[in-house]
Amino acid sequence: MSEKVVTRFAPSPTGYLHIGGARTALFNWLFARHRKGKFILRIEDTDQRRNTPTATRQVIEDLHWLGIEWDEGPGTEGPNGPYQQSQRKAIYARYIKKLLDEGKAYYCFDSTQELEQLRSRVKAEKKSFIYPRPDKYPSHEEALKKKAEGTGVTVRFALPRKEIIVDDTVRGQIKFGAGEFGDFIIQKSDGFPTYNFACVVDDALMGVSHIIRGQEHLMNTPVQMELWKALFEDIKLPKYAHMSVTISQGGGKLSKRQKPKALLQAIKSNKQIDLVKLAEHCNLTAEALEDFINGQAVPDVPVIDAMAEYLGVHLPEINVIDFLQNGYLPEAMVNFLTLLGWNPGDGREIMSVEELIESFDIERLTKTNSLFDRKKLLSFNTEYIKTISKEKLLEHFKDYIKTINSPVSSDDDELLGTLLEINEGARTLAQIETKCRFLFYENEQIEYQPKAVKKVLLTETGLAMLKLVRDRLAQIQDVTEEKLEAMLRSLAEEKQVGLGKVAQPLRVAITGTTISPPIFNSVKLLGMENVLIRINNTLKKFEKE
Repeated sequence: MSEKVVTRFAPSPTGYLHIGGARTALFNWLFARHRKGKFILRIEDTDQRRNTPTATRQVIEDLHWLGIEWDEGPGTEGPNGPYQQSQRKAIYARYIKKLLDEGKAYYCFDSTQELEQLRSRVKAEKKSFIYPRPDKYPSHEEALKKKAEGTGVTVRFALPRKEIIVDDTVRGQIKFGAGEFGDFIIQKSDGFPTYNFACVVDDALMGVSHIIRGQEHLMNTPVQMELWKALFEDIKLPKYAHMSVTISQGGGKLSKRQKPKALLQAIKSNKQIDLVKLAEHCNLTAEALEDFINGQAVPDVPVIDAMAEYLGVHLPEINVIDFLQNGYLPEAMVNFLTLLGWNPGDGREIMSVEELIESFDIERLTKTNSLFDRKKLLSFNTEYIKTISKEKLLEHFKDYIKTINSPVSSDDDELLGTLLEINEGARTLAQIETKCRFLFYENEQIEYQPKAVKKVLLTETGLAMLKLVRDRLAQIQDVTEEKLEAMLRSLAEEKQVGLGKVAQPLRVAITGTTISPPIFNSVKLLGMENVLIRINNTLKKFEKE
């Protein structure tokens, strides 16, 4: 326990933070906090074609929302900066030179076409492709000459040809044969390092002691270990822990491809969609939309979300921001994610962040795949909405309505607090927001759901009952919830019908739907003047039809 623990999360900002990446960040953060160590955030943005500043900002915002704070990283400078790899080129260049000078790496001048021809020949012989190491390495002068001629110059690491053994905390000892890996590129022709090289240099220089990451990175570990040994003989290798895969309820890996796949299925299954209008609404060219439909390209996440919103299609939550926008609490997300591939060993499930930190240790990571059970997450969220402090819940609700640009926007904390109280039993903040929107619309802005109108108003008694309710409401002085309830119950008894037959026409008239907070609270909050106006508007609209 005397060992200094340093962990890191190193996302590549090529898109929004996937829930799997959030779990990786969370595990590294919890372990560092459990061992009173250090947690570092590093942005691996060396892929200049795919990385965007927007994605970097979103990753940082998503981590903040989850409550994951870093000891070193963007915005929290420390002794190991800069923390964006694109700003560390000079550091990488020194270590590239070190390997070249020591004969542990060499220049390559192969074009993409030449490499493809090499791979094709090997594939035809039904062999695995291993780059053919030259007998004599090209000199620095030859590399300069090739660059001057416009030839792309890369650098490859001369991987030692031997068996490599990985000691993994989760999976035990794993052996890789000498012929499983070949010499790999560590510097691209644009001068930027590759992932395998940059992360090794950074992990060593930043003092990372434990690398906790997804199982998909296991095949990178052997070559990274050998690169580490070649560069840093005096720095101890980190300990590795490769987490189990999280699978969706459909059985496959929880993947960011699920959102575009679900959208594509919805588009193809609905022949009535006007593709021209869809493209115009989402600022897409007709060609780009056609490429997406034909499976040749996938638009960026905001475009996917815009198309889904336009079509009224609910896509599965995959990225952290999806869960924020669908009304989940960060405490519920952290609790739920921590139990994907880890458990405290004592049967507990609902655990505070403090309890998670106290209990978390990578020795209890599991090998078996974990199920992303959305019903369980919803159950967790329901529990947290019910038990979290009023102040914290109000804070989350205000963040939520701001994030989705909701009409339920108010600086009146007392009003928002009341909305939370009268929606007892809500499963998400989205449910609360949806039920309460009607309070923030102008009376003429109410949109009636066709199903609600048909089921409640356009019946033998619907509109007639609404008229009676209006007349009785107009007679009440100083409306209170108690007086309203007494009137509605009295009317129901008088007409020998259930309370719903009386309350539902009123609910549809003032909200446009059959779902709202308790009708007594709804009327009181809306105000009698607005209630009567909306009832009259409803009667005028549907008595004609």
